Amino acid sequence: MSAPARQIPLDLPPRPALGRGDFLVSPANADAVALIDAWRDWPGGRLALIGPASAGKSHLAHVWMAESGAAAVEAAALAAGAVPALAAGGAVVVEDADRLAGLPEPARRAAESALFHLLNLVAAEGGRVLVTGRTPPAGWAIVTPDLASRLHSFALARIAAPDDALLSSILVKLFADRQLPVAPEVVNYLVERIDRSFAAAERAVAGLDSLSLGQRRRITRRLAAEYLGETAGEDDGGGAPGE
Repeated sequence: MSAPARQIPLDLPPRPALGRGDFLVSPANADAVALIDAWRDWPGGRLALIGPASAGKSHLAHVWMAESGAAAVEAAALAAGAVPALAAGGAVVVEDADRLAGLPEPARRAAESALFHLLNLVAAEGGRVLVTGRTPPAGWAIVTPDLASRLHSFALARIAAPDDALLSSILVKLFADRQLPVAPEVVNYLVERIDRSFAAAERAVAGLDSLSLGQRRRITRRLAAEYLGETAGEDDGGGAPGE
Protein backbone atom coordinates (compact mmCIF):
# COMPACT_ATOMS: atom_id res chain seq x y z
CA MET A 1 0.00 0.00 0.00
CA SER A 2 1.37 3.37 -0.94
CA ALA A 3 1.86 5.98 1.76
CA PRO A 4 -0.76 8.74 1.94
CA ALA A 5 0.13 11.86 0.03
CA ARG A 6 1.47 14.72 2.12
CA GLN A 7 -0.97 17.61 2.25
CA ILE A 8 0.34 20.84 0.78
CA PRO A 9 -0.09 23.67 3.30
CA LEU A 10 -2.03 26.67 2.02
CA ASP A 11 -0.50 29.98 2.99
CA LEU A 12 -3.71 31.52 4.30
CA PRO A 13 -3.18 34.51 6.60
CA PRO A 14 -4.64 34.26 10.09
CA ARG A 15 -7.35 36.67 11.15
CA PRO A 16 -6.07 38.28 14.34
CA ALA A 17 -8.58 39.50 16.90
CA LEU A 18 -7.84 43.19 17.41
CA GLY A 19 -10.54 44.25 19.86
CA ARG A 20 -9.92 45.79 23.27
CA GLY A 21 -10.86 42.56 25.02
CA ASP A 22 -8.32 40.65 22.92
CA PHE A 23 -5.36 42.78 23.97
CA LEU A 24 -3.30 41.00 26.63
CA VAL A 25 -2.25 43.34 29.45
CA SER A 26 0.79 42.53 31.57
CA PRO A 27 3.58 44.43 33.33
CA ALA A 28 5.37 44.54 29.94
CA ASN A 29 2.72 46.79 28.40
CA ALA A 30 0.54 48.11 31.24
CA ASP A 31 2.11 51.59 31.16
CA ALA A 32 1.55 51.82 27.40
CA VAL A 33 -2.08 50.78 27.81
CA ALA A 34 -2.58 53.44 30.49
CA LEU A 35 -1.17 56.13 28.20
CA ILE A 36 -3.39 55.01 25.33
CA ASP A 37 -6.39 55.18 27.66
CA ALA A 38 -5.40 58.74 28.58
CA TRP A 39 -5.26 59.87 24.94
CA ARG A 40 -7.23 63.05 25.56
CA ASP A 41 -4.39 64.23 27.82
CA TRP A 42 -1.36 63.50 25.62
CA PRO A 43 1.15 66.38 25.83
CA GLY A 44 0.69 68.39 22.66
CA GLY A 45 -1.74 65.74 21.45
CA ARG A 46 1.12 63.44 20.40
CA LEU A 47 2.34 60.03 21.49
CA ALA A 48 4.95 57.58 20.17
CA LEU A 49 4.13 53.92 20.82
CA ILE A 50 7.36 51.93 20.67
CA GLY A 51 8.33 48.31 21.16
CA PRO A 52 9.90 45.26 19.50
CA ALA A 53 8.58 43.74 16.29
CA SER A 54 5.20 42.03 16.77
CA ALA A 55 4.92 43.46 20.30
CA GLY A 56 1.29 44.44 19.84
CA LYS A 57 1.77 48.03 18.69
CA SER A 58 -0.68 47.68 15.80
CA HIS A 59 -3.20 45.93 18.04
CA LEU A 60 -3.04 48.69 20.64
CA ALA A 61 -3.25 51.28 17.85
CA HIS A 62 -6.44 49.57 16.63
CA VAL A 63 -7.83 49.77 20.16
CA TRP A 64 -7.20 53.51 20.15
CA MET A 65 -8.68 53.86 16.67
CA ALA A 66 -11.90 52.24 17.87
CA GLU A 67 -12.11 54.64 20.82
CA SER A 68 -11.08 57.84 19.04
CA GLY A 69 -12.29 57.28 15.48
CA ALA A 70 -8.73 57.75 14.23
CA ALA A 71 -7.66 56.96 10.69
CA ALA A 72 -4.47 54.98 10.03
CA VAL A 73 -1.71 55.23 7.46
CA GLU A 74 1.68 53.60 6.97
CA ALA A 75 4.41 56.21 7.24
CA ALA A 76 6.08 54.95 4.08
CA ALA A 77 2.80 55.30 2.14
CA LEU A 78 1.98 58.81 3.38
CA ALA A 79 1.45 61.17 0.46
CA ALA A 80 1.02 64.94 0.54
CA GLY A 81 -2.34 64.71 -1.23
CA ALA A 82 -3.81 62.57 1.55
CA VAL A 83 -2.75 64.85 4.41
CA PRO A 84 -5.70 67.29 4.50
CA ALA A 85 -8.30 64.50 4.67
CA LEU A 86 -6.35 62.65 7.35
CA ALA A 87 -5.93 65.79 9.45
CA ALA A 88 -9.59 66.73 9.08
CA GLY A 89 -10.59 63.64 11.05
CA GLY A 90 -8.84 64.98 14.14
CA ALA A 91 -7.06 61.73 15.05
CA VAL A 92 -4.44 59.79 13.06
CA VAL A 93 -2.23 56.73 13.55
CA VAL A 94 1.03 56.76 11.58
CA GLU A 95 2.47 53.26 11.69
CA ASP A 96 6.14 52.24 11.40
CA ALA A 97 7.42 55.80 11.29
CA ASP A 98 10.89 54.53 12.18
CA ARG A 99 11.09 52.86 8.76
CA LEU A 100 11.10 56.11 6.83
CA ALA A 101 14.90 55.94 6.91
CA GLY A 102 14.76 52.82 4.73
CA LEU A 103 12.98 54.55 1.84
CA PRO A 104 14.95 55.47 -1.27
CA GLU A 105 15.40 59.09 -2.21
CA PRO A 106 13.34 61.10 -3.13
CA ALA A 107 10.49 59.01 -1.68
CA ARG A 108 11.98 59.41 1.80
CA ARG A 109 11.98 63.20 1.70
CA ALA A 110 8.48 63.26 0.20
CA ALA A 111 7.11 61.04 2.99
CA GLU A 112 8.91 63.07 5.67
CA SER A 113 7.52 66.29 4.21
CA ALA A 114 4.00 64.83 4.22
CA LEU A 115 4.37 63.68 7.83
CA PHE A 116 5.62 67.10 8.93
CA HIS A 117 2.65 68.73 7.19
CA LEU A 118 0.28 66.23 8.83
CA LEU A 119 1.65 66.92 12.33
CA ASN A 120 1.25 70.65 11.82
CA LEU A 121 -2.31 70.41 10.51
CA VAL A 122 -3.47 68.07 13.29
CA ALA A 123 -1.86 70.30 15.93
CA ALA A 124 -3.58 73.37 14.47
CA GLU A 125 -6.93 71.62 14.83
CA GLY A 126 -6.20 70.41 18.37
CA GLY A 127 -6.24 66.79 17.23
CA ARG A 128 -4.26 63.70 18.23
CA VAL A 129 -1.44 61.80 16.49
CA LEU A 130 -0.11 58.38 17.45
CA VAL A 131 3.06 57.16 15.74
CA THR A 132 4.46 53.67 16.11
CA GLY A 133 8.00 52.37 15.80
CA ARG A 134 10.46 49.88 17.19
CA THR A 135 12.69 52.44 18.93
CA PRO A 136 12.22 55.96 20.36
CA PRO A 137 12.00 58.77 17.77
CA ALA A 138 15.29 60.24 19.01
CA GLY A 139 17.03 57.31 17.32
CA TRP A 140 15.25 57.58 13.98
CA ALA A 141 17.41 58.79 11.09
CA ILE A 142 15.11 61.63 10.03
CA VAL A 143 16.73 63.94 7.47
CA THR A 144 14.19 66.78 7.76
CA PRO A 145 15.38 68.81 10.78
CA ASP A 146 11.99 70.32 11.66
CA LEU A 147 10.32 66.90 11.53
CA ALA A 148 13.04 65.36 13.68
CA SER A 149 12.50 68.12 16.25
CA ARG A 150 8.75 67.48 16.29
CA LEU A 151 9.16 63.74 16.70
CA HIS A 152 11.73 64.11 19.49
CA SER A 153 9.13 66.01 21.51
CA PHE A 154 6.62 63.13 21.49
CA ALA A 155 5.70 61.50 24.77
CA LEU A 156 6.69 57.82 24.82
CA ALA A 157 4.62 54.72 25.51
CA ARG A 158 6.88 51.67 25.72
CA ILE A 159 6.04 48.00 25.24
CA ALA A 160 8.77 45.77 26.68
CA ALA A 161 9.74 42.19 25.82
CA PRO A 162 7.22 39.69 27.24
CA ASP A 163 7.60 37.83 30.52
CA ASP A 164 6.62 34.13 30.78
CA ALA A 165 3.00 34.86 31.61
CA LEU A 166 2.56 37.26 28.70
CA LEU A 167 4.43 35.00 26.28
CA SER A 168 2.10 32.14 27.23
CA SER A 169 -0.94 34.33 26.64
CA ILE A 170 0.45 35.52 23.32
CA LEU A 171 0.95 31.93 22.14
CA VAL A 172 -2.60 31.02 23.16
CA LYS A 173 -3.95 34.02 21.26
CA LEU A 174 -1.87 33.32 18.15
CA PHE A 175 -3.06 29.72 18.05
CA ALA A 176 -6.63 30.91 18.56
CA ASP A 177 -6.28 33.43 15.71
CA ARG A 178 -5.50 30.47 13.46
CA GLN A 179 -8.28 28.38 15.04
CA LEU A 180 -5.75 25.81 16.22
CA PRO A 181 -6.60 23.90 19.42
CA VAL A 182 -3.56 23.21 21.60
CA ALA A 183 -3.13 21.81 25.10
CA PRO A 184 -1.52 23.91 27.86
CA GLU A 185 1.45 21.54 27.91
CA VAL A 186 2.30 22.55 24.33
CA VAL A 187 2.25 26.23 25.25
CA ASN A 188 4.39 25.61 28.34
CA TYR A 189 6.85 23.57 26.28
CA LEU A 190 7.26 26.41 23.78
CA VAL A 191 7.58 29.10 26.44
CA GLU A 192 10.52 27.24 27.97
CA ARG A 193 12.35 26.92 24.65
CA ILE A 194 11.67 29.73 22.19
CA ASP A 195 13.30 33.15 22.32
CA ARG A 196 11.54 35.52 24.69
CA SER A 197 10.10 37.73 22.00
CA PHE A 198 6.84 38.41 20.23
CA ALA A 199 8.39 37.65 16.85
CA ALA A 200 9.62 34.24 18.05
CA ALA A 201 6.11 33.38 19.22
CA GLU A 202 4.70 34.30 15.82
CA ARG A 203 7.32 32.18 14.04
CA ALA A 204 6.67 29.19 16.28
CA VAL A 205 2.91 29.28 15.81
CA ALA A 206 3.17 29.77 12.05
CA GLY A 207 5.73 26.97 11.77
CA LEU A 208 3.67 24.54 13.81
CA ASP A 209 0.56 25.41 11.81
CA SER A 210 2.37 24.60 8.57
CA LEU A 211 3.93 21.40 9.96
CA SER A 212 0.63 20.21 11.41
CA LEU A 213 -1.21 20.78 8.16
CA GLY A 214 1.52 19.27 6.01
CA GLN A 215 1.73 16.09 8.12
CA ARG A 216 -1.99 15.96 8.95
CA ARG A 217 -1.25 15.78 12.67
CA ARG A 218 -2.54 17.57 15.72
CA ILE A 219 -0.28 20.09 17.37
CA THR A 220 1.09 18.20 20.36
CA ARG A 221 4.17 18.41 22.54
CA ARG A 222 5.82 15.82 20.30
CA LEU A 223 5.15 17.85 17.17
CA ALA A 224 6.45 20.95 18.92
CA ALA A 225 9.64 19.05 19.80
CA GLU A 226 10.05 17.96 16.19
CA TYR A 227 9.53 21.52 15.01
CA LEU A 228 12.18 22.79 17.42
CA GLY A 229 14.55 20.02 16.39
CA GLU A 230 14.40 18.28 19.75
CA THR A 231 13.34 14.83 20.96
CA ALA A 232 10.35 14.82 23.27
CA GLY A 233 11.21 13.46 26.69
CA GLU A 234 8.04 11.44 27.00
CA ASP A 235 5.32 9.96 24.85
CA ASP A 236 2.37 12.27 24.43
CA GLY A 237 0.08 9.49 23.32
CA GLY A 238 0.25 10.38 19.66
CA GLY A 239 2.26 9.40 16.65
CA ALA A 240 -0.23 8.03 14.18
CA PRO A 241 -1.44 10.14 11.30
CA GLY A 242 -4.09 12.53 12.51
CA GLU A 243 -2.66 12.65 16.06
